[in-house]
Amino acid sequence: MKTVDKIKQLASVDPLKVGKQTELFVGHPFSLDYNKANILVCDADKERVKGIAQGTFLLAFYDNEETVEEAILLRALAPAKLPTDSVMISSMIEYYKDNLPTSGKSSKLDDFTRYEFSFSGLECRVLGTFYRNGTNVEFGADLENFYSAHHYSVYKVNKDVLGYIVNQRDSPDIIPGNDNEFSIGHVRYSSSLRFQSKNEEEKAEVYIHPADLLGKRTALFGMTRTGKSNTVKKVIEATTEISSNAITQLNATNKIEENLKAFDEKGAPKNPVGQIIFDINGEYANANMQDEGTAIFEMYKDKVSRYSVLEKDDFLVMKINFYNEIENGFEMISSYFRATGNTTGYLENFLSVDLSKPSEYDGFNGVSVRFDRIMAAYKCCLYRAGFPLPKEKTIKFKGASDINDKIKLNNIIDPSKGISYDDACLWFDWVWENYDKDDFFINYRKKEGKDWAEEDLKSLLAMLSGYRSPGKKNKVYGYKSLNRRDLLDLHTKDNDSSFEEDITKLLRDGKIVIVDLSQGNPEVQKIFTEKICSTIFFNSMNRFIDNEANNFIQFYFEEAHNLFPKKDDKDLSQIYNRIAKEGAKLNLGMIYATQEVSSISSNILKNTQNWFIAHLNNEDEIKELRKYYDFDDFADALIRFSAKNDKGFVRMKTYSNPFIVPVQIDKFSVETSTK
Repeated sequence: MKTVDKIKQLASVDPLKVGKQTELFVGHPFSLDYNKANILVCDADKERVKGIAQGTFLLAFYDNEETVEEAILLRALAPAKLPTDSVMISSMIEYYKDNLPTSGKSSKLDDFTRYEFSFSGLECRVLGTFYRNGTNVEFGADLENFYSAHHYSVYKVNKDVLGYIVNQRDSPDIIPGNDNEFSIGHVRYSSSLRFQSKNEEEKAEVYIHPADLLGKRTALFGMTRTGKSNTVKKVIEATTEISSNAITQLNATNKIEENLKAFDEKGAPKNPVGQIIFDINGEYANANMQDEGTAIFEMYKDKVSRYSVLEKDDFLVMKINFYNEIENGFEMISSYFRATGNTTGYLENFLSVDLSKPSEYDGFNGVSVRFDRIMAAYKCCLYRAGFPLPKEKTIKFKGASDINDKIKLNNIIDPSKGISYDDACLWFDWVWENYDKDDFFINYRKKEGKDWAEEDLKSLLAMLSGYRSPGKKNKVYGYKSLNRRDLLDLHTKDNDSSFEEDITKLLRDGKIVIVDLSQGNPEVQKIFTEKICSTIFFNSMNRFIDNEANNFIQFYFEEAHNLFPKKDDKDLSQIYNRIAKEGAKLNLGMIYATQEVSSISSNILKNTQNWFIAHLNNEDEIKELRKYYDFDDFADALIRFSAKNDKGFVRMKTYSNPFIVPVQIDKFSVETSTK
């Protein structure tokens, strides 16, 4: 059966009519309130319904009046104490003391005692209520009312009703039964599978709607090798298929009210979805031993562009021309030194230089002359540090005739006519060496009441010459500080446009961009990732301000703890915090995966709508997880793990689903993905 037919079939299920089946009877409640129910169950009923695993969904129907059409949705949690437990335990102990068999054909129990021993209590969480509203069945995530407990009977549900329950949608953006949902896996209650069917036809599939993921924040937590990357690949696959259903390209001429509608009437995104994957381990950008040796890029070659810091075949280089993109290059240098913590003294002065073009700049006035000198001095610093020159090998700026006349090699150096970088370096060296003793600079101070060189130029001259003070005093490392392989590798003499702007254009066209960070320095990884994210964010913000449509762009962050701000970092201006808090209105989605809940900033966690939780191996992480939704119900189960059987077994909470669903995520497969 096609997915669309399965979804429509699920939407047509009426749990109030077909959820109450005699063969699936479990028991009766003996206590009930707004939050929990305690149920009396017996061994025979548990065996008949093929077990009641922790987390099992149950329905409690009110039997006293036929006019009341409602069912309370319950989740099995743990054993509950019965009022008769103390008596039963005393009796068991007496039998044990007498070494009498109490089970099987050789049991010495009388019929009454055997019957009493077969009962136990089951504690359940109240998740909400299904109720009739006209001809429709609605779900409310609480109890509006409850009756005396003995008037209810509790049932386990069959595959169809279970599928209806776990695919509940509590969002005005989602139309039930539409054909744009995609299967992510099937319901799985426990690691042990003695009762749970291995027959694919008997498994209740779990679907995700595009509106749950697109433009939302999604977290995947779990230990290494528990299936996080597999889940990410399934999401990428589904998003790509959903994007192919988009009916239009971005159109700046649309009316404002049209731009505000992100989905069409069938639930598909109106515009193609861009996806960018920050691939720290290289498993998406390169063929690997997983997924039958095929990576995401091979599945969607016509839609994928790959970027790398290193020059590799079939990869676009992720470098910039530091001479052409002055501000971008300087920002990378600043980010690098600030990340390494090396920003003291003359280097701090250098990093504080303002290289943005003044608004008064016209190419001729005094502001322009001073700015051009600053730019020339900065470029000379790059040149001496070993950054290869672009096609243009000369540099031009207005010096001063009094200085030019005093700096003679074979000829007078006149920067206004264009000179080589070597001559420009000599020109600036002479200025800094003679700044405190030459008559030109001394007379200028007396006449103008200020220095000939402003503070930014002085900082650059110190960097270029290698002396903090004029007259070759206070020697420092200077331009040699920039001669670092990590920085030189960020530069290319060829690029005419910035890679982050090219990436943004690709994403606007609904393409997939994979940024291979597997071979980069960790600090460089952060610099590039933040730069790309910032460019996309501010491009989206500008379009939002100008009332232009923003297509959905999905960010994927593997090993997010390497990039995101730490838990106690309160700096809300960091780009990841801004995407988390402001991305929804800009149609920016974030999918991040890591091993530890506690490693992620609380500002990001508090704005996360979708959660996929695999095995966590310590109480500290469980404690952090308990703060969100009702993951406390699964705390014990998340600690337990079978490496053989539990890969891809997660507890999933999506934006539109009002409760957590235990899911076995389908294995990502190239063969099934390309059918």
